[in-house]
Amino acid sequence: MKVMVMVKATKDSEAGKLPSEKLLTEMGKFNEQLVDAGIMKAGEGLKPSSEGVRIRFAGSNRTVTDGPFAETKELVAGYWIWEVSSMEEAIDWVKRCPNPMMEDSEIEIRQIYDMAGFAESDPSGEIAKHEQRLTAKLATKSATVQSYLFFDGRCEEALNFYEHAIGATVTMKMRYSESPEPLPEGMVPNGYENKIMHASFNVGEMSLMACDDCTTKPTHDGFRLALSVNTVADADLVFGQLAEGGKIEMPLSQTFWSPRFGMVTDPFGVGWMVMVAGECE
Repeated sequence: MKVMVMVKATKDSEAGKLPSEKLLTEMGKFNEQLVDAGIMKAGEGLKPSSEGVRIRFAGSNRTVTDGPFAETKELVAGYWIWEVSSMEEAIDWVKRCPNPMMEDSEIEIRQIYDMAGFAESDPSGEIAKHEQRLTAKLATKSATVQSYLFFDGRCEEALNFYEHAIGATVTMKMRYSESPEPLPEGMVPNGYENKIMHASFNVGEMSLMACDDCTTKPTHDGFRLALSVNTVADADLVFGQLAEGGKIEMPLSQTFWSPRFGMVTDPFGVGWMVMVAGECE
């Protein structure tokens, strides 16, 4: 279950009095315990209500009122979002918390609704499905997508090629023999001990990952890496480097979307689209 744990405001917090270094340190240690236990999902302190506003709803009318607000004991000075097994577990954790204020204070715990709690108002389940889609959208809002290239025992050779051909920078390289944990018996074929288990490398602002796949025979069909450079001369250079020992599918030429565009497959079977950023003049 999820709960919101609210630190109630006090006269000092509403006056904007900041906590001492000692208290900040103690709260930091408590937060670290929450994170290590997998309980804390979010948490922030709030500025005094003098820097906030309230919006009152009455039919179609909206009335905005500037802070401060009168009833200090009804205000919130900070909060956590916790994932706990029960209200009792949340209470136990709050009891371990240092007093979050320099004076007497209160912490309130409230259970957060999940969609199951609204089942009576959502008989078709469509609203719940919509919320699931929103949750998935939020989960990937700040996500990044990277290409992971699988090679058939030639990963290190490919990394060396990219370093020389297009100025790649290898940032990490781990071999199967260097695995921090034992690998399943029979997973790594004979002769693969020094092959690449995982590698990361950068090409300009693009980050990629790669390895020698020891379970299947990898292919690079169905996708290409799009490499954008600044000038026609740059495009000519990197295209020629990638084509060395590879195959040109579409020679570099001017298109309506780019002054220079071409497609090439490098010697390791990875397809590239090389282009100059920007439209033709």
